[in-house]
Amino acid sequence: MSSVSSSLDRQTGPIQKPHIPLKVVALGDSLIYGYGDTVGGGWVERLRREWLSPERPGPILYNLGVRGDTIQHVSQRLEFEFQQRGELRNRRPDRLILSVGVNDSVRLGRSTGRHLVDFEDFQATLAQILDRTSQLCPTLFIGMVPVNESKMPFLDALYFSQEDQYLYKEATRLACQERNIPYLDTFEIWRQRGTSWYQAQLCGDGLHPNVEGYQALLADIVAWQPLQNVLTNAPMPCLTF
Repeated sequence: MSSVSSSLDRQTGPIQKPHIPLKVVALGDSLIYGYGDTVGGGWVERLRREWLSPERPGPILYNLGVRGDTIQHVSQRLEFEFQQRGELRNRRPDRLILSVGVNDSVRLGRSTGRHLVDFEDFQATLAQILDRTSQLCPTLFIGMVPVNESKMPFLDALYFSQEDQYLYKEATRLACQERNIPYLDTFEIWRQRGTSWYQAQLCGDGLHPNVEGYQALLADIVAWQPLQNVLTNAPMPCLTF
């Protein structure tokens, strides 16, 4: 009997568990949604397509971006959206990517008007979200991109400025730092490349990245070491842009 068993073991080899890919949720505003990228659908969609290959499968990536979302909107839908993306019973997503804040910083009606979301309210809600996501799964935060102020107001009523962007993004960066949540400061990365460069990456509205902008944004994100660190359990394809 033992000789038969040994023979079967040699023929079949050890039983391998099926590979279960990581499930990654990207939650936030139009930068997650991909508005402005008429070719690739935004950086999340571009990355999702790269990970679809059966030959070199990557994580399962869910785009849960909503245009116009503020920190309060994200807070309201975070728990439900997250819990619905486990696919299998008793499973939840393995990683969470957040990107929100630029809509909170906008001023209403005039360049000196009130912020859509008061700065102190933004900080309080942000802290609640980051504390909660830290309990759910490893989290990454992708920052905003600088706007072209000369194109304001957006929709004839919304005034975005880099001064206000800086205030809200710095609060986000520091809140993430306090909780050891990786934060990609795309606002500073893009500004360091020069005004002419980043303005060329934006749509005519001066707010949303264009096709080239999303290509550049994806390249920045893929090159970011924390993204690779949290995905070490998944086979990572070779990305091309």
